[in-house]
Amino acid sequence: MKIISILFFVLSFSSFASEKSIESLRQFGKAFSQIAKESSPGVVFIKVEKRHKIEGNIQMFKPFGDERFPFGNEFFERFFKGLPHGKDAPRAVPRDYIMIGQGSGFIISANGHILTNHHVIGGADKVMVNLLDGRLFEAKVIGTDEHSDIALLKINAKNLPILKLGDSNQLEVGEWVVALGNPFGLTHSLTAGIVSAIGRSSVGVANYENFIQTDASINPGNSGGPLINLNGEVVGMNTAIINRSGGYMGIGFAIPINMVKLIKDQLIEKGSVDRGYLGVNIQNIDGELALQFDLQNRTGVLISDIGADTPAQKDGLKVGDVILEFDGKQVKEVGAFRNMVALTPPGKKATIKILRNGKVKTQIITLGKIPKTNDQIGKKSFGTNEFGFKVGDLTHQLRQQYNIPDGEKGVVITHVDEMSLAGMAGLKEGDLIKEVNRYRVGSVKDFKVGMKKGKSSDTILLLVKGGQVTQYITLSKEPLDD
Repeated sequence: MKIISILFFVLSFSSFASEKSIESLRQFGKAFSQIAKESSPGVVFIKVEKRHKIEGNIQMFKPFGDERFPFGNEFFERFFKGLPHGKDAPRAVPRDYIMIGQGSGFIISANGHILTNHHVIGGADKVMVNLLDGRLFEAKVIGTDEHSDIALLKINAKNLPILKLGDSNQLEVGEWVVALGNPFGLTHSLTAGIVSAIGRSSVGVANYENFIQTDASINPGNSGGPLINLNGEVVGMNTAIINRSGGYMGIGFAIPINMVKLIKDQLIEKGSVDRGYLGVNIQNIDGELALQFDLQNRTGVLISDIGADTPAQKDGLKVGDVILEFDGKQVKEVGAFRNMVALTPPGKKATIKILRNGKVKTQIITLGKIPKTNDQIGKKSFGTNEFGFKVGDLTHQLRQQYNIPDGEKGVVITHVDEMSLAGMAGLKEGDLIKEVNRYRVGSVKDFKVGMKKGKSSDTILLLVKGGQVTQYITLSKEPLDD
């Protein structure tokens, strides 16, 4: 009797636990339903038109050209034999074609301001916005920023439903999020997933990246739509996917809403974006560079070049400095540092903590305005663990041969063996070596002195200028134990 009672209790408890689990799932599902209900009115469908003039002769049975059309000429030869084609095909008269594109956006003000991606509306001749209630408006482009892939539109309407903008700095990996938008033209679709990673900055989509990575399905047409947390707040703008098949493959990227806010404010104020500027080339620090610069770890970014008459030069930064902090924020890698500088208003003073010759120093830098001719903070460059090259004194003849300005000092690389360590590291004939093992060189004699100053005869540290890029490169006969 006692056993039967225990069994009855276990079964009853199991049933109760199961009901509790199901009820929890119901409540979880209702949370997504509520988000969809409250947020969908603030999400818009964007359709763009771009006029494109097609000139010249177009063959009847090659409408997209061999490279874009999946069958090619053979297909048509076989199935449309006897019909005019090739040189006998009718000639097309040059005319304007209207190219159609689509994407998503979200309303941020009751009087019609809408955020979306630059790549959704960039270059469009006409932008139409469709609301959930069926109303259709032609939108005005208030401003667009190609480098962050953010754009701001305005429609002539009042009392519109708006989405609340959250704080993306509070996002945590593992947190549930919802992507709203119009994938493949299927308006107002919702997908759910988690935040897979934050701070992604080497995706290659925009010049300034700090993406939220999510596994919430983002497909073509979702671009510009909101990424929303369970509180119903916009925490990101859906922007890109890892695409090897034309559709979603499990990884999507969204611009953090805090970054969007900063860009949006400037677009509203003046229709364009001004970015902070230091005027340095920087590179990430690998294990070999950390050893050469006496770093305990690989945190920070290394200054490999400083432009003339730039804020960095005026305020005392030097080639070889390692930037550890920017305005109290730790600097970990190139992408994140570029964002920190770019999102700081020109004219603002910033505190930079650097490591110079083994000592930590603090510098106050007044940021400049990024030049229109070079909307970048240096170029991404990387050290390498990978000798087989010859150098020569920088004669007038060599300057002319390799197009090296008169003011530049160093020794020029006159030969590189392709299969050598230097070749594998990317050194090229005509590159200018400015330093060897932190020793400035202006002649082959200097170069020989510098070669003896290394920490090891098996490794040399070079400061090389190739074209417009100057970077530190390590050549090591033996691989670094990582």
